[in-house]
Amino acid sequence: MEKRPQRPAASRTEPQPYCDVWRTTGRSKLLLSSMSRGWSGLSAELRAHGKSVIPWRCAPSDVEVFVDIRGSGSPVTRRAAGIEDRNVTRRGTVWLSPVGWRDGLIDIADDLPEIMHIYLTPSQFSPSKLGVDIDELALGSLRYESAFEDPLLCEMARAIASELQAETSTGRLMVESLANSIAARLVQRYMNQSTARSAAFFARAGLDRRKLFRVLDYIEANLEGDLTLDRMASIACLSRYHFARAFKQALGHSPHRYVSTRRLERAKAMLLQHDQPLVDIALALSFSSQANFTRAFRQATGMAPGQYRHEFLGSRQHDSSLADVKRALPVLP
Repeated sequence: MEKRPQRPAASRTEPQPYCDVWRTTGRSKLLLSSMSRGWSGLSAELRAHGKSVIPWRCAPSDVEVFVDIRGSGSPVTRRAAGIEDRNVTRRGTVWLSPVGWRDGLIDIADDLPEIMHIYLTPSQFSPSKLGVDIDELALGSLRYESAFEDPLLCEMARAIASELQAETSTGRLMVESLANSIAARLVQRYMNQSTARSAAFFARAGLDRRKLFRVLDYIEANLEGDLTLDRMASIACLSRYHFARAFKQALGHSPHRYVSTRRLERAKAMLLQHDQPLVDIALALSFSSQANFTRAFRQATGMAPGQYRHEFLGSRQHDSSLADVKRALPVLP
């Protein structure tokens, strides 16, 4: 699994940029960044762009996906050799730029208050990640010449923005899954037709009961560790893309949602078993701080961790176990 090079952690008031191209380009303000999050699969920045004419420059080693997640109504024109793309932005407007693009200008006629910049490495489009039998040159056929609207990509970008604003215990796992989904969406919908027709999807192997139980056992044993979609998919002997789909079909929840639920149950058990400091529980369950853990716990249960401990300590409070999960599953092959 690829890891992004780490830079110094950002302060609370100064998020660290991932792509230096935008640091000194036009009137661009970095609002949020994934640089200090330790994500794999993609990196992201939420930026506000002011009225300006700027060079069309992009990340040197990533496909860049720009998504307007608010909808500003500003005319944006991109000009380069053979390209004249003018579009009035709406919520869900998307632009693509290929790896290392260094040609032309972008004319922003009015302020763009919330543009999500998503950076995908070329490896995200590999057969092992997508389960798609596609040539490595396929990235060159992505249709970047004109903007388009895509509500699904917009919702994925908004989910990334939400995670940037408020970190969750399964945020890294969710982002890894979204990186896969974004790459799949681009391959399925926004390649030139000749390339798209030649992309033959692999046969979808199912997630039988034996494989599913093996994955569930692995998750349970590693709730206090670094769970990744790559590792879960390898245990199930599926590509990441097909594993995520098969897992949701089998359990009714995405992998990151299931892990989030199981970590909540583990948190409840840890709160009631002994007087372990809240900060230790938070870090054990992959929260970056006690504050983030408290916020997520309160959102899920309606009470703060300390209040839950005081309310139920010494009681025989019963929470869902892995055995309960397995018993509740429908009959699988």
